[in-house]
Amino acid sequence: MKNALSVALLALSLLVSVDALAQTRDLSTSGVPLDRIAAVVNDGVVLNSELDQQTEEITARLRQQNTELPPRNVLRRQILERLVVEEIQMQRADKLGLQISDEMLNGALENIARNNGIAFPDLPRMLEQQGVNYRDYRDEIRRQMTLQMLRQRDVIGRINISPREMDQAMARAKNSPNQNTEYNISHILISVPVTATPEQIEAREKRMQETYEKAKAGEDFAQLALTYSDSATNIEGGSLGWRRGSQLPSIITDQVVKMQPGQISQPIRTPSGFHLFRLNETRGGTEQAVVTQMHARHILLTPNPLEDDQTLEQKLNDIRTRVLTGGEDFGAIAAVTSQDPGSAADGGDLGWAGPGTFVPEFEKQLNELSENEISKPFRTQYGWHIIQLLGRRTHDVTEDKQRQQVYAQLRESKAEEETELWLRRLRDEAFVDYRM
Repeated sequence: MKNALSVALLALSLLVSVDALAQTRDLSTSGVPLDRIAAVVNDGVVLNSELDQQTEEITARLRQQNTELPPRNVLRRQILERLVVEEIQMQRADKLGLQISDEMLNGALENIARNNGIAFPDLPRMLEQQGVNYRDYRDEIRRQMTLQMLRQRDVIGRINISPREMDQAMARAKNSPNQNTEYNISHILISVPVTATPEQIEAREKRMQETYEKAKAGEDFAQLALTYSDSATNIEGGSLGWRRGSQLPSIITDQVVKMQPGQISQPIRTPSGFHLFRLNETRGGTEQAVVTQMHARHILLTPNPLEDDQTLEQKLNDIRTRVLTGGEDFGAIAAVTSQDPGSAADGGDLGWAGPGTFVPEFEKQLNELSENEISKPFRTQYGWHIIQLLGRRTHDVTEDKQRQQVYAQLRESKAEEETELWLRRLRDEAFVDYRM
C-alpha cells in the first residue's frame, strides 16, 4: 500500500514567482540560507529543496527495487530536467486557465482510497502514518491531474484517426493472433532536437549505437536507461509496464510480437529521436466476449423553476397510463415530450446497449423489466425517466472490443510519439537558466 499511496509524490513543487524566491536566498537571522534556486524556468523556478526531496525519494525507491544507481550527479541532472519540463507544462496549463476543481480532486482521492481498500475519510490518517502530509498530497494529486488535462488538450484531443487507418489496422489485427497478448516492455530514447544539425543527429545516432551494443552485450537495460535515456521513464529504468498488443507504440508493434522475452529490438529512428526496446515478459491471449444487451426507449423530463420533482413524476405517471390503458404510442409521445436531445428525435430509442452503458439507477430499473414492460417514474442525476424495454439478446462483442482496442492502439501509439515531440517543443521554446 505504501508504494501505491506514494506514487503521486514524485513531483512535489512550490509554484512561486522568481521575485518571491529571490527572497529565500537571503540569510536567516542565524546566517543560514533558507533555500536556493536550482533552475529559473521562464517566469518560474525549480527550488533546490524540490530537487533534494525528489532525489531522496527516487534514490530510496530504486534501492528498494535493487536497481544499481547511476552517479548522483547524473541522477540529479535527470531529476532536475524532469522538474523543469513539469514546471513548463504547469505554466502552460496556468496560461490556458486549466484548473482541477475540488470536486474533481476529491473524486480522484476517493478512487485512490477505494483502490487501497480504505474509506475516503481515513485517507489523511493513513498518509500521516506513512509520514505524508495530506495537504501536500492533495496538491501533488491536483498537479498530476492538471498535467494529464493539459496532455489531453494539447496531444490526445488533437490526434486524428482516419477511417482508412482504422480499416488497415483492423486487417492487421485479424491476422495477428497476439494482438491481445500483454507485453512487459522497457524503452530507451536518445532524443534529437527539432532544430538539430546533421552533426548533432550523427552524435545522437552514435550514442544510441553504443547503448545498443552495451545492451546486446548483456549490460542491465534498466541501468542503461537510467544512464543514457532521455525519456520521461528513464528514472523507472525505462519501464513502460504491461501493455496489451493493442496498446503498444506503433513503432515497435511489428517487431515486439516476433520477439522472445529478453530480446532487444534494433534501434528505431523517429522524428523524436532514436528508440530501443526490450521485451521483458509476455502473458495472456485472446478472449471471446459475449454480453447480454438490452434494447430500450425512454422519456426524460428535467426539473426547472416551474416544474418540480413531484410535478414531473406525476406527468410521467400520466404518460405511462395513457400508453398502458389508452393505447397511445410510447415512441410518438417521446418524440414530442422527452427532453433527452440524444434520443427524442428517434422516439426515445436508445438502441442496443450492454452492461455499464447507463448510470446505475437507470440500469437497475432496466434490468428489472420484462419485454415491452414500462417502468414507473424514477429519478437519476439527469432528471425523471420512464423506460420501455423492447428486447434482450446475447451478443458476441469480440469484434466490437477488438475495434475499440485497435482504436486505442492507434491513439496510444500516436500519443506516445506526439507527446515526446510536444514536450521537446515546449522545452526548446522555454527559457531555462540552471543555477547548479
